[in-house]
Amino acid sequence: MTKANSLGMAFALLAASAGQAAAQEPAPAEPPKPLILTEAIPMPGVQGRFDHFTSDGKGHIFVSSVGSNTIEVIDVSARVRTHSIPGIPEPQGLAFAPEANKLYAGSGEGKLYIYDGTSFDLIKILDFQDDVDNLRYDPATKRIYVGYGAEETGAIAAVDTKTNERLPGEFKLGAHPESFQLEKNGPNIYVNLPDLKQIAVINRTTQAIARWSLSIEQNFPMALDEAEHRLFVVTHQPARLAVFNTQTGQLIANLPCVQEADEVYFDAARKRIYIPGAEAYISVFQEKDPGHYQLLAKVPSSLGARTAGYFGKGKKGFDRFFLAVPARSASAAEMWIYSVQD
Repeated sequence: MTKANSLGMAFALLAASAGQAAAQEPAPAEPPKPLILTEAIPMPGVQGRFDHFTSDGKGHIFVSSVGSNTIEVIDVSARVRTHSIPGIPEPQGLAFAPEANKLYAGSGEGKLYIYDGTSFDLIKILDFQDDVDNLRYDPATKRIYVGYGAEETGAIAAVDTKTNERLPGEFKLGAHPESFQLEKNGPNIYVNLPDLKQIAVINRTTQAIARWSLSIEQNFPMALDEAEHRLFVVTHQPARLAVFNTQTGQLIANLPCVQEADEVYFDAARKRIYIPGAEAYISVFQEKDPGHYQLLAKVPSSLGARTAGYFGKGKKGFDRFFLAVPARSASAAEMWIYSVQD
């Protein structure tokens, strides 16, 4: 055997040995998925798009069905739709006041509907004249804050959950308010004003309104990390997650995300941000520290499914992410339930 042939055989043996070792080594483990789809609850007869969610904190979630002019009630424990509240033209924002046991629903026609939280009987209708959209409940003052109006009539109002009366002293904004967030330990309300390319900061104590001008457009969903002084805003043009310092108004991060998002949720326990969009996936971002964020995963969902609800762990310790999936020609509307993973 020549020296060249001997070397060739040696290299062949080494290659075969390396191949066998590689075959024996386990494949690299896939990174853990932050959301795993576990169930789908049918909602037959529900048509068109969905808008907003809320929860009663007792095992029921509520979602506005704009196409059906209803509020759909889901019993999470039983995994079934238990009720459909009819008669709300273009239902939008929802809020629940647990102490008063009342459900509040805004409508595109400009009215606020108030329901008993157990029977779902209609208690009262308040007329705001134009486009009642996002709602927020303040447990400290027992008030429902109401975003309504367009252009010069755009404002944030408040309703007393005990008396069901509209309170004086509204905050005039000069544009329709989209998503807004209340501080729990401070006086501020942060409000998206996409028509003005602004974020308004309302001080409930002094009544002063500051405004942050934006270089990005169509700022709709919003979430708040009050402890770290961070405001999460999702824009449509371009599709971005923008992170602001609430103490200075400074833009901290600006990251691409799923398109046509209607919601954004902050998971304080895991320091994550969840953004569902119409592109058929959910953008999940991880906070590395209050100044740095990175895309953790693009979780598959369904086309047009951009309305979601996340309320943290329930009474039994289960942590779920809810996604409203619109009806398609071959399938009924569904409520998808994702299990949130550490």
